[in-house]
Amino acid sequence: MAEKKIALFPGSFDPFTKGHEDIVKRGLQLFDEIIIAIGYNSQKSNRYFPIDEMVKYIQLTFKNYPNIQVYTYAELTAEFARRHKAKFLLRGIRNTTDYEYENSISQINRKLYHDLESVFLITSPQFAWISSSIIREVHKYGGDVSDFLPFELNATK
Repeated sequence: MAEKKIALFPGSFDPFTKGHEDIVKRGLQLFDEIIIAIGYNSQKSNRYFPIDEMVKYIQLTFKNYPNIQVYTYAELTAEFARRHKAKFLLRGIRNTTDYEYENSISQINRKLYHDLESVFLITSPQFAWISSSIIREVHKYGGDVSDFLPFELNATK
C-alpha cells in the first residue's frame, strides 16, 4: 500500500480567506490529507482574530472533509511537519512578491527537513487580490468582509 501523501498548509490565517479555502480544496486533488496549521508567528505578536476562534471557523468550513485537520503550533514549521509525517508544504502564490518570500521559506524548510517538498499553487484569479491584511483593515473600520471569508463571523458562538 502506498504511503499517504500528507501536506501541511501553514500560515497565520488572520483571517482564513476564500483564497486559502480554494488552495486547500485544490490541494485535495494532489494529497490524501491536508493539515491546516495555524502558527504563532514570532513576527506578528498580536493577532486581530483570536486564534481559537479561527480554528473553529476553519473546522466549520471543512466539517464535511474528514481528510482535513486543523492545528495550532509554536515551533519550526519543518519540525511540525516531521512530527505529523507531512512530506509536503502546500502554499498559495498570488504574485511575484509572494513567490520571493515563499521561495526563501521553502529553501530553509528543505534544509531543516530534507524530505519536505514545497508545492506552490497559483491563486485562482478571483481570489488573487484578497489578503488577510486587507480584510483585517476593512473589518476594523466596520466594512462587510463576508464576501472574502468562507464562513460567517460569529457562526461558532
